[in-house]
Amino acid sequence: MPREAEPSNNERAFILEALRENIRLDGRALDAFRNIDLSFGEEYGVADVQLGKTRVLARISASITAPFTDRKFDGIFTVTTELSPMASPAFEVGRQTDTETLLSRLLEVALRRSNALSTESLCLLAGQKVWSLTATCHVLSHDGNLLDAACIAVLAALQHYRIPDTTVKGEEVIVHSVEERNPVPLAMLHYPLCVTMALFEGGEKVVMDATLREQQCCEGEVVVTANKYGEVVQMAKLGGVPADALVLLNCVDAAVAKVKEIDSIIIRALEKDARERDVGGLMAELRAENER
Repeated sequence: MPREAEPSNNERAFILEALRENIRLDGRALDAFRNIDLSFGEEYGVADVQLGKTRVLARISASITAPFTDRKFDGIFTVTTELSPMASPAFEVGRQTDTETLLSRLLEVALRRSNALSTESLCLLAGQKVWSLTATCHVLSHDGNLLDAACIAVLAALQHYRIPDTTVKGEEVIVHSVEERNPVPLAMLHYPLCVTMALFEGGEKVVMDATLREQQCCEGEVVVTANKYGEVVQMAKLGGVPADALVLLNCVDAAVAKVKEIDSIIIRALEKDARERDVGGLMAELRAENER
């Protein structure tokens, strides 16, 4: 099975020595993220996130299906990940790596089990027809911190997506095209984001948004998922050295502050995309005419 190229002993020693002096190879502070470049596709529900050299594309798709028998009033929301050899030679087509398994599980807890999306709003006919929503994460380039980039991409794509409007007549569900009715945004309950921190020096030194080389040299990782209101959705300690309780509390505080920054970046990107789609204020004029 292919593996990611490990840093040499000299490279590892150089990275660790620099971190002891609070220096990172790319010049960032220990608590600084790389530049987040978020853009949207021509279709609704396509988000492209670049976090340094890490790049993730998220796409939302929807179809009508039967609900689960034990949840007749809830729609279906699933998150899938696709890691191809294009992103890293360590990934193979058709073979799931430990990285992909961990990424899928953490995204599942962060976005689906935390009820970020109201699945009740996806119900069309109780017990018969519901919307099945799928968020697919394509990893295009891997240079560390896949989880944070993937979470930003999926959350931004969910906020950007517009689901077709429907009309229910008896037991018949009519799905309206874009020409007939404007599609409607999804009902989001809150907006959780993941922040991954790498641990060094026996768990005493914490580094945010580690690059691939830093991740390969770290002694453990802590993942905090929270929303901008300070509500912690999940906290995961991924192997390595034990972490002191005070260090973990500091990680939570730092993660919540960083989530607020990332959330504002997503909001600004969504507002920019909305302005670009509303060319010449046509939609505003139409709304004004309807009101009159």
